[in-house]
Amino acid sequence: MTLYNSVQQLFQIIWLIFLLRILLSWFPNVNWHKQPFKFLNDFTEPVFAPFRRIIPPMGGIDLSPIIVFLFLGVVQDIILRIVYSISI
Repeated sequence: MTLYNSVQQLFQIIWLIFLLRILLSWFPNVNWHKQPFKFLNDFTEPVFAPFRRIIPPMGGIDLSPIIVFLFLGVVQDIILRIVYSISI
């Protein structure tokens, strides 16, 4: 497995973790203090929090995940381009 493929798979896992966190946030009975939900919260909240301070929830709708996905996409693209250029 190449470095490029490994980094790409790592980003796919990160995307899935963020997506799972977002989907679970729609269920009010999720206890974020118990595993495995605590892991999801501990992994994602440090990323969501700064974006939530920039764009606070409006009308009960949190737009920070959209901004995080856009940001993560840009970071992924940059890192994968760097890894690809190194591995040539």
